[in-house]
Amino acid sequence: MKLYTATDHGGFEYKEKIKAWLEEEGYDVKDFGAFEHDPDDDFTDFVIPLAKQVAKDWENGDETFGIILGRSGNGELIAANKVKGIRAILATSPALAKTAREHNNANIISLGADHISFDGTKAAIKMFINTDFLNKERYIRRIEATEKLENEN
Repeated sequence: MKLYTATDHGGFEYKEKIKAWLEEEGYDVKDFGAFEHDPDDDFTDFVIPLAKQVAKDWENGDETFGIILGRSGNGELIAANKVKGIRAILATSPALAKTAREHNNANIISLGADHISFDGTKAAIKMFINTDFLNKERYIRRIEATEKLENEN
């Protein structure tokens, strides 16, 4: 399974720890940056290319997942969700990550380094990438309604 990571300076050290852990777990990880701690960088420079890659992969039938990080994870989440085909969620627990995959077929998880422990982050990521979409009619209907709106704008 291919996983993508991205952050700005606010989550840089956290991303490095998470990336190392994911690689130790045997995942194929592509890092979209930041590649150094630069207090003047912008998360949009890293998160938007990651989101575009995830959307392209899913459009091509490849289920890859994005893991985006920041101090809160909120700005990163907002930016990612502006990319057509992305369903990014902010997870503060494994339970939220599970529901987002089961009900929303989310493809990017956003995490705030200031709001979830490293162990909580690992548990949320594992839950996110190992949970399948339930593929029930009501969930499909809701996703299709959201995609319709996305295509109108």
